[in-house]
Amino acid sequence: MQTTIIHGPGDIRFEERPDPQIQSPSDAVVRVVRTCVCGSDLWPYRGVRPTPAPHPIGHEFIGIVEAVGAEVRNVRVGDFVISPFTDSDGTCVHCRNGITTSCVNFGVWGGTAKTGEPLDGAQGEYVRVPFADGTLVTVPESPDAELFPHLLTLADVMSTGHHAARSGNVQPGATVVVVGDGAVGLCAVLASKRLGAERIIAMSRHEDRQRLARAFGATDIVAERGDDGIAAIEELLGGIGADSVLECVGTKDSMHQALGAVRPGGYLGFVGVPAGAPELPMQQLFSTNIHVAGGIAPVRPYLAELLPDVLSGAIEPGRVFDLSLPLAQVADAYTAMDQRTAIKVLLEP
Repeated sequence: MQTTIIHGPGDIRFEERPDPQIQSPSDAVVRVVRTCVCGSDLWPYRGVRPTPAPHPIGHEFIGIVEAVGAEVRNVRVGDFVISPFTDSDGTCVHCRNGITTSCVNFGVWGGTAKTGEPLDGAQGEYVRVPFADGTLVTVPESPDAELFPHLLTLADVMSTGHHAARSGNVQPGATVVVVGDGAVGLCAVLASKRLGAERIIAMSRHEDRQRLARAFGATDIVAERGDDGIAAIEELLGGIGADSVLECVGTKDSMHQALGAVRPGGYLGFVGVPAGAPELPMQQLFSTNIHVAGGIAPVRPYLAELLPDVLSGAIEPGRVFDLSLPLAQVADAYTAMDQRTAIKVLLEP
């Protein structure tokens, strides 16, 4: 098969690798139907995170099951499936508690499993999926192709935006601020609207992203950053701050802006992958009783809630994809996202 390999900063190649095979009775092999580039993929691409050796990359995919191991019971050959961006066995105590991203057998596509074995990247033609029963979610019947972009967002960005909203305690009638206008931030706007937020302020300086944020439910846009952005939010909300603030970037500056926008006793949900050493000011939290929660999104448990809304058309998170390319042009997809000429790029094998 051909798959995407990162060799170093700015060096993405589409290369030939051996086809994946069943290695364990709990494995499945999935033929990728759609995949994409994530904002977090840009950290190694930009050199923010090191690439000690070339390795597969990409962690979002939907596809069709091509083979299953002897112990797989929940998925069958021919099933259309969504894969979360991590694998999980579905049976350990952390999985049973709903935190599948802390599974004792946790692994991320394009990385390594707990056993140390390398895992296939999602930006390729096929993926071997360990713990298929605990990882994959079957889509009822065979979905039409127009649903593919929306289903693909459930593998990561829509589920992560939803995790931000849940961690930020978004309630019906709430005021919400979303920090970050990438795909996750935009999905956090949509998730907040879905959960009944009354006023949603999206922080964005880009007109195309502002338009999509409004389409997803944002009532206000704040283009200012830093202390100016905090002041603009205070003016909009009568000097009180928001009930819930969702931090979807992961830098020190974005966390400062998020904390400055929360009302005393309010909630901050953070899902931005940490970069730039964001730190929590404990004195500020102590003084204001702000609640802080979040982290890496446990996608698998959220799919039962979100999948029906995608299938019914109640939400259309796939609108975050504003560029589609053949998988063989994956290097161009990275360039487009790195240069911010695309919000999120869909890749078709």
